[in-house]
Amino acid sequence: MVYKPTTYCFYKFRMKLSSIFFSGMIFFTIPNLQAQQIPYKNSKIPVEKRVQDLLGRMTKDEKVGQLSKLLGWEMYDKGTHGVSVSAKLKKAVKDQHIGLLWATFRADPWTQKTLSNGLSPVEAARATNAIQRYMLDSTRLGIPLLLSEEAPHGHMAIGATVFPTAIGQASTWNPNLIQQMAATIAKETYAVGGKNGYGPVLDLARDPRWSRTEETYGEDAYLIGQMGKAMIKGFQGDMLGQEDKIIGTLKHFVAYAVPEGGHNGEAVSIGERALRQHFLYPFEQAVKSGAGSVMTAYNSIDGIPCSSNPWLLKDILRQEWGFNGFVVSDLLSISGLNGGHATASTGAEAASQSLHAGLDVDLSGTGYGTNLQQAIKDGLVEGSVLDTAVARVLRMKFNLGLFDRPFVDEKLVGKKVGTEANRAIARKVAQESIVLLKNEGNLLPLKKTIKRIAVVGPNADNVYNQLGDYTAPQADGKVKTVLDGIRAAMGKGTQIDYVKGCAIRDTSNSHIQEAVAAAKLSDVVVVVLGGSSARDFKTSYQATGAANVDINAVSDMESGEGFDRVSLDMMGDQLRLIQELGKIGKPIVLVTIMGRPLNLNWAAVHVPAIVNAWYPGQEGGLAIADVLFGDYNPAGRLPVSIPRSVGQLPVHYNHNKPKHHDYVEMTAKPLYAFGYGLSYSKFDYSNLLVDLKEEENDFVCTVSFDVENKGKFNGDEVSQLYVIDEVSSVVTAVKQLKRFERKTIGAGKREQISFQLTKEDLKLWAVDNRWKTEKGKFKLLIGSASDDVRLEGVLELKKDYL
Repeated sequence: MVYKPTTYCFYKFRMKLSSIFFSGMIFFTIPNLQAQQIPYKNSKIPVEKRVQDLLGRMTKDEKVGQLSKLLGWEMYDKGTHGVSVSAKLKKAVKDQHIGLLWATFRADPWTQKTLSNGLSPVEAARATNAIQRYMLDSTRLGIPLLLSEEAPHGHMAIGATVFPTAIGQASTWNPNLIQQMAATIAKETYAVGGKNGYGPVLDLARDPRWSRTEETYGEDAYLIGQMGKAMIKGFQGDMLGQEDKIIGTLKHFVAYAVPEGGHNGEAVSIGERALRQHFLYPFEQAVKSGAGSVMTAYNSIDGIPCSSNPWLLKDILRQEWGFNGFVVSDLLSISGLNGGHATASTGAEAASQSLHAGLDVDLSGTGYGTNLQQAIKDGLVEGSVLDTAVARVLRMKFNLGLFDRPFVDEKLVGKKVGTEANRAIARKVAQESIVLLKNEGNLLPLKKTIKRIAVVGPNADNVYNQLGDYTAPQADGKVKTVLDGIRAAMGKGTQIDYVKGCAIRDTSNSHIQEAVAAAKLSDVVVVVLGGSSARDFKTSYQATGAANVDINAVSDMESGEGFDRVSLDMMGDQLRLIQELGKIGKPIVLVTIMGRPLNLNWAAVHVPAIVNAWYPGQEGGLAIADVLFGDYNPAGRLPVSIPRSVGQLPVHYNHNKPKHHDYVEMTAKPLYAFGYGLSYSKFDYSNLLVDLKEEENDFVCTVSFDVENKGKFNGDEVSQLYVIDEVSSVVTAVKQLKRFERKTIGAGKREQISFQLTKEDLKLWAVDNRWKTEKGKFKLLIGSASDDVRLEGVLELKKDYL
């Protein structure tokens, strides 16, 4: 059955509906438009009036239910007769009056949804229509459900386009492209009924031992903020409720990515100044771009769990930043208050703490639900506090148009999901995300006249190792591996020999000598190593969805949620494989596919060319081949430093003063610094001009310079502006990224780059706990990386700015 939201309204009212059946369609006419007499169903009156009218009609149990977001993949049945609502949904609606679902279309080993028992895109749309029809037809008030979906690097559903993970997206240093990518994700999610996408992840990743580094935009607050704004603009568009647009959920609020010892979800030790100066900044940028939802983090900060912290959720988020969406817990994080955190003795106390702190929606349905009902009975929750949270959820539903357009058009799904145009964007993001780390003797790009190539390594032809965590099962042939890409790039005159050689972790079935034998016969060897976040059906999972770590497992998974590391060394026989290949004297290109920075020390010395692709998504193999053979000139830049040793951690470029001194064993500098990345072209910088205009309440400093492509290839250069506050009332960073631009420059051409700075860019959280831009000198550093400065200038302010 096809539902066309533009041709009908579907509600259950206490009146007789006349029905007309025509061509398999169902149209409903409403005598005398009696539905429009009920204010909350009248689309012509202001949203706030509709919210208050509906709120006044609801019982306490119905209000509590609106705050419960249950696991959505349990809410449909798929059988020979199509897709229908499940008995579990009917029971949840009857007993809990639920208001939201999460991950209804998710498929992966945790959910036990596969290509056969999960939902295709069209089936997902049918599931949405069946669920929303049930809510409108079988509940007292006919309140539709808000469907939230995982969408950080593509909708986590069967058939959706898979883009590079966030660490790769950040490596593009191209917010405009990421906005385009986010708009594509939104279109695919919206097409099947999702109205809320989980993402972007705005955690500041400064400890790569932490398992979820791949989900972040790296170590720098400014870069993360630019990417976060781009994602929100792409997801949400100009206003809520537009076609093909969804609201984003900012994750994880806040400081989740720097837990003690790299242990996922554990305590964080950070002061308010560091929080405000670095960790809160990306969230503020995304909130002020209109983000519709924010998710709390599992961790505590200074002894206060983020899911019960009114200073974060009320003072900062709502009062200071003006956030007007809803706050949602991470899965089971409310229960964590009377669990791991032990700040509440009962579930009712935990529910009270979270709701009073400003946490509106419970992802699980168990943190609130009966616990919140008990808290109300015990006098631990005031009615006004409950109403405030419920109103935020209802307001978002109205703004998204759910009451007026609850269904999706099944006929449009094929035109929006997994299209050729969407694949082209995925390939573009993958191309721009690739970072050329080393190219000794200009080994790259490889010539297409090569007669024989050996392609070796555990990630050379492994579909799931290329995709990262939070990825659905993929149909055969959909994902293009590195081997696929090399075969597609080369003609029939080239022989390509593939030998896996070894696994990521398992050492029981390595074939290193076979790889060496293939390499000896080749003209060049492409070795594809790294890591994997690929889950399998043998892995066990925690209630939160994080994988349980098993040191005896033989799966490739060494990254992804829950897989924290004590070392950054490549696992299994990978190092041994490349070392043995290195002995034969053939040109070697190392391609790394990984979710976190790994130890590349040996390769940095002994391998002439290194290409880092992170997890490049479904088109990644083609994009990598584009770079290897010169069809695309790489310009990706590292969004996170690659350390030489875990003993250096943290090793982010913008640590607080003073400068680091070296260790006994090695330098304090990373192997590859933040912002680093090579090109097949060479770029020169010149003609720096600094123009300052100070006014009473602000200033404008224009920084301009020329960049010339001195190479033979057209290419992109990523120009970066860093600032050093030379003397300040509180300790500041040794340097801080403030502007960047990725620009295409033709061979032999010159382009002028111009940046503007204002007081917002140079402010600090002063001793008296307020924002201030202090007078004095600021050194301006312009270059191609945080450690590759080409031009220096000075900005001197004559007065303070508040």
